[in-house]
Amino acid sequence: MTQPTYQQPLYKDPARSTDERVSDLLAEMTVAEKVGQLGSAWVFELLDGLTFSEPKAGRLMAHGIGQITRIGGASNLRPADSARLANAIQKWLVDNTRLGIPAMVHEECCSGYMALSATCFPQAIGVASTWNPEIVEQMTAVIKTQMRAVGAHHALAPVLDVTRDPRWGRVEETLGEDPYLVARMGSAYVQGLQSDDWREGIMATGKHFVGYGMGEGGMNWAPAHIAPRELREVYLHPFEAAIKTAGLATIMNGYHELDGVPCGANRGLLTGILREEWGFDGLVVSDYFAVDQLAAYHRVATSKEDAARTAIEAGIDIELPSTDCYSDALVHEVERGAVDMALLDEVVSRVLRVKFELGLFENPYVAVEDAPQVFDTADQRALARAIARESIVLLKNEGDLLPLDKKIPSVAVIGPNADTVRNMVGDYAYPAHIESLLEADNDNPLGLPRPDRLEVVADFVSMISVLDGIRARLGPETQVRYAAGVETVLGESTEGFAEAVEAARQSDVAILVVGEKSGLTDDCTCGEARDRAELGLPGVQQQLVEAVVETGTPVVVVLVSGRPQSIPWIAAHVPAILHAWLPGEEGANAIADVLFGDYNPGAKLPISMPRDAGQVPVFYSHKLSGGRSHWKGDYVELSTKPLYEFGFGLSYTHFEYGDLNLSAVEAGAGESVEISLTVRNTGERAGDEIVQLYVRDAASTVTRPVKELRGFKRVHLAPGESKTVTFTLAVNQLAFYNMDMDYVVEPGTIEVMVGSSSDDIRLTGSFEITGDVTDVSEDKVYFSEVALS
Repeated sequence: MTQPTYQQPLYKDPARSTDERVSDLLAEMTVAEKVGQLGSAWVFELLDGLTFSEPKAGRLMAHGIGQITRIGGASNLRPADSARLANAIQKWLVDNTRLGIPAMVHEECCSGYMALSATCFPQAIGVASTWNPEIVEQMTAVIKTQMRAVGAHHALAPVLDVTRDPRWGRVEETLGEDPYLVARMGSAYVQGLQSDDWREGIMATGKHFVGYGMGEGGMNWAPAHIAPRELREVYLHPFEAAIKTAGLATIMNGYHELDGVPCGANRGLLTGILREEWGFDGLVVSDYFAVDQLAAYHRVATSKEDAARTAIEAGIDIELPSTDCYSDALVHEVERGAVDMALLDEVVSRVLRVKFELGLFENPYVAVEDAPQVFDTADQRALARAIARESIVLLKNEGDLLPLDKKIPSVAVIGPNADTVRNMVGDYAYPAHIESLLEADNDNPLGLPRPDRLEVVADFVSMISVLDGIRARLGPETQVRYAAGVETVLGESTEGFAEAVEAARQSDVAILVVGEKSGLTDDCTCGEARDRAELGLPGVQQQLVEAVVETGTPVVVVLVSGRPQSIPWIAAHVPAILHAWLPGEEGANAIADVLFGDYNPGAKLPISMPRDAGQVPVFYSHKLSGGRSHWKGDYVELSTKPLYEFGFGLSYTHFEYGDLNLSAVEAGAGESVEISLTVRNTGERAGDEIVQLYVRDAASTVTRPVKELRGFKRVHLAPGESKTVTFTLAVNQLAFYNMDMDYVVEPGTIEVMVGSSSDDIRLTGSFEITGDVTDVSEDKVYFSEVALS
């Protein structure tokens, strides 16, 4: 007798097309199973201690689940155990739910995969200071490798917010003030993280859509007051560029509102612009708690049911970090007809499509024993060091005080950030988020589930302090004296000043390592929800610097901070200043490399440094009527100019620009102009120069910025060496939204400026745009091509 052959469901057949598989699976699903694919669960909701709990899984995932939240980033699991837990969760879903649909796992990775033992790179604002898209791709390739090894599929990065308000605590997570720089560096981030084959890549998430970096008063979650033209030309631009040039896979809404409409409820943004206008076909995920926030915070919804309906109709596909409104509340709305079943099917189909493309139905598991082998290797640490070195900005070097001689007889190392590793990392580094979860466990303002057996792990990755980095660089003949001066960045006691002053007085140079502590907890001064009204050094650090300067010992200030600081007194009285941002696990070595001449700094500021918070926003690409106070020019108290402008950064050598040549004096829409120049290292040290191309529209039908970045290239030159840099500038890059909000190229004069910063323009030229006013909305060009010869 012939045995009957088991016929597996069509959706489990990898030989079938993705469309066929999605359609077949969708037809099998109940409403509860469909809604289950739009929800999520914190990893610790599924654990007893550090052990996977099947009873908890049964309560939370009986109908399946869309995503698991931060297996590595919200636990104390190291790579092998993290991979093992990911496998256990997937196996439970495959074996114990009716349809056996695996989950996606998402993690944070703003400055590296945010987990124990993962490589901790410099925070994003430091990465932006490199002006080096190639090294960004190398960084995110490492992140991809590490996340894939532990069973993750989805990264909640990069932050594509353009920000011009350093009071905002999350400035450090951004790539700065300029839409071109943010778009170029952000797209590189996406390209390195994703892959043509989704079974190998990690889905990147552009956040926070849109305008989140310009909240009222520099405050997190606050309304952003942005006009429609500015919204499109500045704040939407990086998202559009990342989607069109890098295939950005997912988008996350901002918490804030625009003109009375929270972004999570804004169908015009999430569906109109994103899907209908740009053709985005990826996933839209909610920022954490943002769906419930529509009712609990913004009050544009009256219940969880109302919030769920509002969010899904606006365009949010998946609720993170835990199933709340996209639960029985959404099931109820569908069953009573308030949410169209066709809309639910459309959203669920997008989620299922991604899961099929990720290969989850064929193999949701990872090789546990292989995971630790790709974590924090020698090559990865070398890359972290290279990025940290490239990110350090030399702001001042009066009398060529730097680099210091390694044979210097004595050095005083002073300041609250001198002998700490914790303050070297950003708010989306592993320890900061564990601290935040533990703080929430105490007062629980967001209604978080309570983690069990979670603790801060001091050795989350191997690091040394700046003090130890300096000691390691110097020989036994140099005496290194250490005095904190003040114990913490927020400390108010001056009792330690005397020891610090005496250490400086007895030394040949004093290195003051000052700045901020990044994170989300109350002892932090920058990071998410750590917004500031003032931009000077927190606590009594300014007074500490002043006291040390009064000794007459030469002073070097090293800023370890996530935001540009307002330091006019220091800029006037201290001979040498480095901005090291939040440089990550190899930051101490990178700082020592720069201090003692093993590396020549070449970074440039990605955001202007204000003289005072009262100037904010201060940015280079203001309008003709901006940046000055009518005919008087300056404020009563101070200049309207920044302390250090966008694109500024010094070197231990000098660069000369020359031979500007434009390939054409006229060009029309759809055409390009090649702009070439030579840059020469005229000093005695090898170094990097970041050549910056700016343009200005001389006259137009709507006002235009005084200058706009349209290209850049980091160039390494040996002493005496010169290279030719050629930018291919498409005329369509010079389009803007006109009076009718059409995206057009207008005829007229374009002024070309090439220089070492937005203020330090070395070469100028011009060409004419010819022809009629031309709508180029279907033929946008986002970046200039750059060649070296």
